[in-house]
Amino acid sequence: MFPFIFLGTCTIIIVLALSLFYKMQRLKELGGKIAALNFSLEEMDEQAKLIMRTDIELNKTQEELDKKIAGLDALQKLSQEINTTLEEKQIFNKIDYKYLEELGFEKSLAFLWKNFEREFRLYLSVGYNQDTSEKIRIEINTKKDYFLDLIENGRTASSASLPESFLPKDKVDQLFQTHSFIICPVLTQEGDKGFIFVGTQNIETPVTKGDQEFISILSNQIAQTLDNARLFEKTWKSQQELEMKVEERTRQLTGALEEVKKMSKRKSDFISSVSHELRTPLTSIKGYAAILLSEKLGSLPDDVRNKLEKINRHSDELVHMINDLLDISRIESGKVDMKLESLDLKAIIDKIFDLLFEQLKTKNISYGHNIPDNCQKILADRSQIERVFINLLSNALKFTPQNGKININANCLNKIIQIDVKDSGFGIPEEAQGHLFEEFYRVDNTINQEVKGTGLGLALIKHIIEAHGGRIWVKSKLGEGSTFSFTLKAA
Repeated sequence: MFPFIFLGTCTIIIVLALSLFYKMQRLKELGGKIAALNFSLEEMDEQAKLIMRTDIELNKTQEELDKKIAGLDALQKLSQEINTTLEEKQIFNKIDYKYLEELGFEKSLAFLWKNFEREFRLYLSVGYNQDTSEKIRIEINTKKDYFLDLIENGRTASSASLPESFLPKDKVDQLFQTHSFIICPVLTQEGDKGFIFVGTQNIETPVTKGDQEFISILSNQIAQTLDNARLFEKTWKSQQELEMKVEERTRQLTGALEEVKKMSKRKSDFISSVSHELRTPLTSIKGYAAILLSEKLGSLPDDVRNKLEKINRHSDELVHMINDLLDISRIESGKVDMKLESLDLKAIIDKIFDLLFEQLKTKNISYGHNIPDNCQKILADRSQIERVFINLLSNALKFTPQNGKININANCLNKIIQIDVKDSGFGIPEEAQGHLFEEFYRVDNTINQEVKGTGLGLALIKHIIEAHGGRIWVKSKLGEGSTFSFTLKAA
């Protein structure tokens, strides 16, 4: 029986050992799974922490982006507001609490340096009462060298980054009663300089790089607007000075013009008076000369007759000159009424050529005209316009040599007819052309010494043409002839 018991006991022991071995293996497998599970849990924990950190960073980036967008929007609106004025004080008054709050600040001050007074002057105060602003201004002027150095070097100081040469942060916080701040120079091209300060007492809103960029843009905008204001002020002052000068010059010219008118009237009155006075003795001279030439008082020797004929001829020339002077005087004073009517230009020219036919034939001068159909009718005073053509053609005859040419051409544009009297004469020096239409002016040359004249013919023509509402001018070149041109209204 003992062997059976021993065998049973061994069997139980073996079964228990196998069971234990199986459980140990199971426990080992479970331990490996637990370890793997723990590793996975640790990895998941790290990933969860990474996700949380990423989420926090994303939220922070989103907040920063939202802040930048809000700041940019505020900055754009503020820039538009600043650009609406060109007055120095109004530029700074546009920076109010609303825009500062959108930029993340609640306090602001702006100062400009005044060279003459050697001090900073306050131009903007937001978030401070008057007494506090004044105390800060006094303190800044006490420590002005720090701020001038900051401005001259174009540096921006902030609670996040202060230059070594500037005041310590705690001193700045104490001065401006803030926790975070930015001080940015304002530098203009016109030479003005100063700075703008923004700050906040909120500990949870530290100054960022983006904040500094915004305030830097704002300071540049202020500087540009100040430049525009200075430029506008200079332009306005220049305009005022120019207007004053123009007004003064206008007064002077008006006075001079009135004086010229008075002198011209005196001259015309004098010429008219003298001309009338000269007519009486001239009439007597011509009358006595005519009586003597008629030999009613006895026969005359040949030399005496020659002298009397010269007296008569020169008297006629003097009468002609007096008549021209009287006509000029009357036209200048407006005493001659131009009887304007529709006239046939071609018929008038043909008539004048007929009058001068013998002279043209004597010098063998070829002549002609080219008058287009649309230039046939002119609006003019018949007797006066005939005098114009007689004078111009007579001059052309005098200064055109044997076998020369004289032509009259016309063209019409916008109801204005231009008439050109062209000759192949000796020509006129360029320096003399500007004086041709002056009274008593004659070109100083050998030709004029041979050809007699008074120097009144062209002056009279000019007055007649201008009385018709036209103008007259000359183009000439020595050795190539001259062209006298004038304008009349088409009928």
